[in-house]
Amino acid sequence: MKTDKQSLLEILKEKSVSYGDFTLSSGKSSKYYIDSKLTTFDPKGVALAGRVVFEIIKSTTKKITAVGGLTMGADPIAISTIIAAAAENFPLKGFSVRKEPKSHGTRKRIEGNLDVTDRVVILEDVITTGGSTISAINAVTELGAQIEMVVALADRCEGGAEKIREMGYDIRALFTVNDLLDPAKLG
Repeated sequence: MKTDKQSLLEILKEKSVSYGDFTLSSGKSSKYYIDSKLTTFDPKGVALAGRVVFEIIKSTTKKITAVGGLTMGADPIAISTIIAAAAENFPLKGFSVRKEPKSHGTRKRIEGNLDVTDRVVILEDVITTGGSTISAINAVTELGAQIEMVVALADRCEGGAEKIREMGYDIRALFTVNDLLDPAKLG
């Protein structure tokens, strides 16, 4: 019987990896693109992602109270993780970090349930240079919450995870680019 992690890998490879010529948000060119949202907005894919991330949270000795990250990539992962936690009566809150604070209303940059007493897992869909993850880290630390770990679905292995480690954070990627790519399709 396949594990949730093995099933999630299959869905990511099938739905989220494309081959061709792409320009990444960093401006770099790539022969492949990982669009994790095709997995995290799939009913089975998002449920698996939440369960796998929650297993990481349960396995740590750290007391995690909240999960979230930069909108949009982290949002479905955070929601599915708190649902997986709720199914086991594990108290876990979720939040989302905006790229910029709202220009109206409360003018918040962080939406959802997060306060200074929380111990946080920052979530990311795909890490390349680490910019999005670092933006979320900065917003959460500015609020005063404690970041315990960073968890990403995929690491493109282009230096982002190393930058985050250099900042002093424990980072765990469920999969690396080597797990996801089919070398025969790279041309």
